[in-house]
Amino acid sequence: MKRPLLIFDSGVGGLSVVGAVRKLLPTAPIVYAADSAFYPYGTKDPHEIDARVPALLGRLAERYDPELIVIACNTASTIALDTVRAALDLTIVGTVPAIKPAAAISKSRVIGVLGTAATVVQPYVDRLAADFAADCTILRHGSHRLVELAEAQLRGEENPLDEYRAILGGLLTQPGGAEMDTVVLACTHFPLVEAQLAAAAPRPLNFVDGKEGIARRVAWWTRDIDWPDAPGDDLAVFTGRDFDPAPLAPALARFGFTRIATL
Repeated sequence: MKRPLLIFDSGVGGLSVVGAVRKLLPTAPIVYAADSAFYPYGTKDPHEIDARVPALLGRLAERYDPELIVIACNTASTIALDTVRAALDLTIVGTVPAIKPAAAISKSRVIGVLGTAATVVQPYVDRLAADFAADCTILRHGSHRLVELAEAQLRGEENPLDEYRAILGGLLTQPGGAEMDTVVLACTHFPLVEAQLAAAAPRPLNFVDGKEGIARRVAWWTRDIDWPDAPGDDLAVFTGRDFDPAPLAPALARFGFTRIATL
């Protein structure tokens, strides 16, 4: 039996990464792990995240023996990626804000970074901006509400466009926002509601995220593996035994997860 890919997030945002990985590796077994007991990471103290994520991923690695781990969470990656790599003897693929590809396509040289409050203030974002977008104005806005909207969307709940307009307004009303032409979706939840963001935008905007790049890295790291001929019975696991994943079951099934468990 092939060892699975372990794709990890605090909630269900990492399913956007799962979708990109499945396009390149349609039969690779996947365990999707959501730290629902500590969700959402974007509002937590960075020191707590830096301590919790390596320990939790160590437990998950012991249980599921993955081929590699994808931290499909910008907040966890920008805070704890180095700590996880030091703690675990596994290939760890992180998620970083897609500032480099955004800078490559922006015509106005004004780029918005839409993430969680924890992500947008990380020094890692400063380094990416300096390395790949030094000639650009970088606007930042942190929104926990957009994480909630994405989770609600996957549960099949209706979300009014006015909420998305208000969130985009956090970028558009900043100095320079009128010239912004590209928005980095710096949270893996946000590509799940990209269509709603586009519909709420007052003008066409480019929305950029890193899921395809992550999928390419996963494919490269596993290039020598002979994956099964057909998809298997993949597992989604949630932390916190009081968490009820039932409302998410239809969405999880669409992403190929026919088994659900809690830890």
